[in-house]
Amino acid sequence: MPNPFLERKLKLDILKSLRSPAKREPRRTVTCSGCKTELEPDVFALALNVCPSCGLHMYISAAARFTNIFDGGEYSEPFPCAAPRDVLAFPGYAEKAAEQSAKSGLSDAGLAAEGKIGGTYAIAAAIDISFMMGSMGTSAGGTVTRAAESAASRGLPLVIFCAGGGARMQEGVFSLMQMIKTSAAIRRFSGGGGFYVSVITNPTTGGITASFASLADITLAEPGALFGFAGPRVIEQTIGEKLPQGFQSGEFQLDHGFVDAIVPRAEMRGTLARLLALHAGARI
Repeated sequence: MPNPFLERKLKLDILKSLRSPAKREPRRTVTCSGCKTELEPDVFALALNVCPSCGLHMYISAAARFTNIFDGGEYSEPFPCAAPRDVLAFPGYAEKAAEQSAKSGLSDAGLAAEGKIGGTYAIAAAIDISFMMGSMGTSAGGTVTRAAESAASRGLPLVIFCAGGGARMQEGVFSLMQMIKTSAAIRRFSGGGGFYVSVITNPTTGGITASFASLADITLAEPGALFGFAGPRVIEQTIGEKLPQGFQSGEFQLDHGFVDAIVPRAEMRGTLARLLALHAGARI
């Protein structure tokens, strides 16, 4: 199977070879938050925001994830995510949401898309942590629910890229209810024979872990992704003990049966395509 990273790297090398050194302009670099390697923005983007030196998987937008997994990078958005509802008239919430929207370019943290993955039509959803760290309010929870309901009604497989975690405190109990709402939607989808793949990205914690992230038929995780309910620091402070090395990482959860496979970002499309094709074949 072709290596997407090598193909992108080759394209970049060809483009660079066509430039005259005298005409190249100084450019800002991206610093890997793991090994501190300075990366050229083009290299970083072509590597899908994965450090070529240490393999650290850094933040990537939901839109970039969709472009990476859907055939030819083509997909549609069946229902745009609505802006947050200030159901409690929480002081400063409307202003905070507007500020986050301006910075991220998103209406809220949840996004949905549909298209073909390896020739199999599917519906995908993703939580984007660039909007209020992916906290789950009524809007994001509604997007995940609608994605599951749409997949169920149309007999399509479902893929969800999980991230973020905590309840959005500005929405109080309405935020907590999203765990029940999304879990019920996944239960109805699975009860009707639907195939659901959950992809754990960094970080996936709190209510998202306690709901739809943990209810999949197949659970994949990106390398190094934090996957748990409370963070390691909170747990250590609560129990007064030092946790094992790598506790709650995707690799740790794989060893303990909570994750089925660790899949690098560059291999995600191929892995999903095989899983969806196998499921489609099983249903014929």
